[in-house]
Amino acid sequence: MSPFKKESLRTLTTSVFFGAVVLCVSFVSQGECQTTPPPAPCSTFKSCDSCVPNAKCLWCITTNNCTKYPVSWLLPPPSLCQLSQARWGVCWLNFEGLIIAMAVLGGVILISIIVCCCCCCCCKKRSSRPDRDEERYARKRDEIKQRAEERNVERKARHDQIRKKYGLMSDSDHPYSKFENE
Repeated sequence: MSPFKKESLRTLTTSVFFGAVVLCVSFVSQGECQTTPPPAPCSTFKSCDSCVPNAKCLWCITTNNCTKYPVSWLLPPPSLCQLSQARWGVCWLNFEGLIIAMAVLGGVILISIIVCCCCCCCCKKRSSRPDRDEERYARKRDEIKQRAEERNVERKARHDQIRKKYGLMSDSDHPYSKFENE
């Protein structure tokens, strides 16, 4: 390899390494610069529309205030707000309706999965054994073949009788067969 090629290869390798380092540093510094401000406390929101987009907040219609959602409880306790008056996620649907809708949706999905699995299992069992129609066609096919074979045997017997009658048979039953060979 010529010294010029070695030098250009070394320069190219150095350039690629330097570019990779610069790229890594730029990604790290860019990630550090993009920090999100801490979310505002729920009590600062004064309307349902501004409160419910924040997943950590719960709007209560009876008290008209936004409070922090009690994450230690699955459902907010009645002392905080009644389920029929609580709004979380959207303002047009109360928490009670949200729970019912999610339960119905989950039930429909679960039932549809069970029905699909049952249908798949039944179809697999059904396809593994032959249909009644297929069995009937196979039986008919066998009967037709058997009748065709019987007709072929009868036809051969008739042809043999005709050959015998006119002396066209070449087998040894024929009384004049020994004279023909001489």
